[in-house]
Amino acid sequence: MVDSFYWITLDLIIWGITGLYFQQLTADSKQIIFMIISGVILWNITYRAQSDISLGLIEELWNWNLINLFVSPLTFIEWVIALVALGAVKSVMSFLFGALVAFILYKVGIFFLSIHLLFFMILLLMTGWWLGFTVSAIVLRYGTRVQTLAWTLVWLISPLSAIYYPLSILPVWVQKIAMFVPTSYVFEEGRNLLYNGIVDYNKLLISFGLNGLYLVLSIIFLRNSFDSVLKKGLVKVF
Repeated sequence: MVDSFYWITLDLIIWGITGLYFQQLTADSKQIIFMIISGVILWNITYRAQSDISLGLIEELWNWNLINLFVSPLTFIEWVIALVALGAVKSVMSFLFGALVAFILYKVGIFFLSIHLLFFMILLLMTGWWLGFTVSAIVLRYGTRVQTLAWTLVWLISPLSAIYYPLSILPVWVQKIAMFVPTSYVFEEGRNLLYNGIVDYNKLLISFGLNGLYLVLSIIFLRNSFDSVLKKGLVKVF
């Protein structure tokens, strides 16, 4: 639980100081520092949702508790719901704590995004869920030798998510790939709201559609991995 607050605080300190430096270099300082701080806080939602789901499984493997878990009356659906609930609760707690730290240190109020903030959070949570399920499915298939994915997979899509910069500065071929990354639409529309005061809801619907597709595929992948493990024997996962 401590890591839910530690990393967001450390990120806010590092990126906040960076934002303050930029503030001295440009007249458009308030928007820049808000963009950086809000990017840190919002990206943490996806990171926490993904890592808490993935690490929940990995910790069971470390403790040799997976066998006990699945010989209980627990069903696959109940397990998935529990993973989603855990990831959501810890992500929201970390978000609220990060928002408080940002306001205390930098007087940045992320709730300025109003109702759009809720839409952004839901989309970012969904991304974290399908990433978490994907990692969990891979770990179930290949064991703890691929457990580093729990810390690295989410960061592979971060350059394509345009957290701190517009997609337009990326090479054209990278922009085309980013069109298939749901989080890119969230951060692009966050900047659109900040600089222009409007949001293109069609872009958010695209993000929702992509997230929904990836979420269904990841659950199917997880289910297949789960069934495969049951056939081979849970001991082979370790």
